[in-house]
Amino acid sequence: MPQTTNIGQGPRAAATGKENSAGGSGNAVLSALADPTTWDTAPAARSTAGKLTDGSRVAVIGGGPAGSLFSYFLLKTLGMAGTRITLDIYEPRLFSHSGPAGCNHCGGVVSESLVQLLATEGINLPPGVVQRGIDSYQMHMDVGQVRIETPLHEKRIAAVYRGNGPRHAPPAMSTGFDRHLLELAGTNGATWRQQLVTGVVRRGDQWQLECATGAGGNYDLLVIATGLNTALLPIMENSFAGYRRPRPLRTFIAEFRLGRALIEATLGTSMHVFLLDLPGLQFAALIPKGDYMTLCMLGDPVDEEMINAFLNSEEVRDCFPDRRVPDNVCQCLANINVKPAHRPYGDGIVFIGDSGVARLYKDGIGSAYRTAKAAAMTCALRGITEPDFRTGYRPALRSLERDNAIGQLIFAVCHLIQKLRFTRRAVLRMVQLEQSIEGRRPLMSSVLWDVFTGSAPYTSVLMRTLHPAFLAGLAWNLLVANLPGANRDARRVTVS
Repeated sequence: MPQTTNIGQGPRAAATGKENSAGGSGNAVLSALADPTTWDTAPAARSTAGKLTDGSRVAVIGGGPAGSLFSYFLLKTLGMAGTRITLDIYEPRLFSHSGPAGCNHCGGVVSESLVQLLATEGINLPPGVVQRGIDSYQMHMDVGQVRIETPLHEKRIAAVYRGNGPRHAPPAMSTGFDRHLLELAGTNGATWRQQLVTGVVRRGDQWQLECATGAGGNYDLLVIATGLNTALLPIMENSFAGYRRPRPLRTFIAEFRLGRALIEATLGTSMHVFLLDLPGLQFAALIPKGDYMTLCMLGDPVDEEMINAFLNSEEVRDCFPDRRVPDNVCQCLANINVKPAHRPYGDGIVFIGDSGVARLYKDGIGSAYRTAKAAAMTCALRGITEPDFRTGYRPALRSLERDNAIGQLIFAVCHLIQKLRFTRRAVLRMVQLEQSIEGRRPLMSSVLWDVFTGSAPYTSVLMRTLHPAFLAGLAWNLLVANLPGANRDARRVTVS
C-alpha cells in the first residue's frame, strides 16, 4: 500500500488534530498508511484569480533539495500571512536506504556560500548530515601538486551524502542531506506522499496526477523538482506544451570504502582536484566522506576508456594507499544540467532545480536553493500564473543563464590549461608562491578556489582574472616557470 508521511508538526499538521507515532531522526517523523481511495481525489479548492488562498492545493514532484526547499519557503511565507494551504511532496524514495534505493546521484559537496545562505534562513546542517568538513583543496597536475587553503581559514565546505550512503553503508549513516531537508519541510506542514508520479493531465485550471498505484490528486499548482534522472520529464514535454528538457551531461560517481583512518592519512581534510590532460575530461575530484572516498568525474563523454585512463594515472594512484585503486562499492552514471530548459513555467506550473536551470558544472544544490526560493516567493507574493512567473521567477533564471555563459568561457580556459604543459607550470608556480609566502595576495588561489567550489558567481571570477595584478602575475610566472633550468618536475612537491 502507498505510504503517506506527515513530516514534522507544522501548522497544517497541528490544525488537523491528528497524531501518529513513528521513529524519526530528530524531527519526530510521523507516519501513517493510507488507502489510495482516500487520497484527495475530489476536486480541489481552487485559487482565486491565480492566487494561492486558504484551501489551495499544491503538488511538488520530487523530494530532493529543490522540492523540499520550495515547500519550506512557500509554507513559511504563506503561514506568516495566515494563509493555510495543502502541500503534498511526491517522493518514492526514503533516502534512508544504502545504495541505489537511497541515492540521489550527487557528488555531495555543499559550498561555503550555500552553508552561509542556509544559515541565514535558519537552516543549519546537523553533525549527522555532514560527513567531513573540508578546509582546503589539493590540486594535482602532471607538473606537480599544491594545497589551496580556504581564503578565510574556516571549515565551511560540507561533504554530505544525499541519501543514507553507498551500498552496504552501516545503519549509523541514517540522516542524509535530502532526508534532512524533507523533514524540515514537514515542520512547516508539508505532507510526504511516498509515491511515484507516472503521469500528469491538465483538466481545466487544475492538474491531475497519476501514480504508479493509480492514486493521485487534483492541484492548483504543480511544481516539478525531479532533476534529470527521471522518466517524468519526457512525459511533461507532452503534457505541457512548449516545455523542453534541459540538455544533460553525463557524470561518473563512485564510492571507495577505505576506512576513516586511511581516508585521513591519504586525503586528510582536503578535496583533491585533478587537472589532467585526458581527452574529454572536464573535471574530476576525490572527496573524503567518513569511511568513504567519493570520485566525481565530468566529461564529454564519460566512458570506460576515460575512467580507466584517469584511475591509472600516477596523480590519482598517489592518493590511494600503496598507490593501488581498490574496487569501488558503488557507482553510477548520472546526468547534470548544462543547458536550461525551454519554457520552465506556465499557468499553475513551474520547473525548479535541475528540471529548469542549474549552475554550470558546480553547486547544483545551490542552484536548487536559488530557483526554489525564487519560485516560492513568486507563488506566495505574486501569484501562480505565467505572467507572475515571468515577472518574479524569470529574472532568477536569466541571472543563472548569463552567469553560465561566463562559466563556459572560464572552463574553456581551464581546459586550455589542462592541454598546455607550459601553462600548467605557470599556474602551479603562481599558486605555490601565494600559498607559501605569508601576506601574498592569493590572486590565482582565490580564482581556483571559487571555480572548484562554486562559491562565487562565474562573473565575479572572470572580473578578478581581468585585474591588472592577476594578469601581470600570470605573465611573469609564464616566463619564469618555463625558463631553461627551471624546476620541471614538481610532482612530489606539496606546498601547504
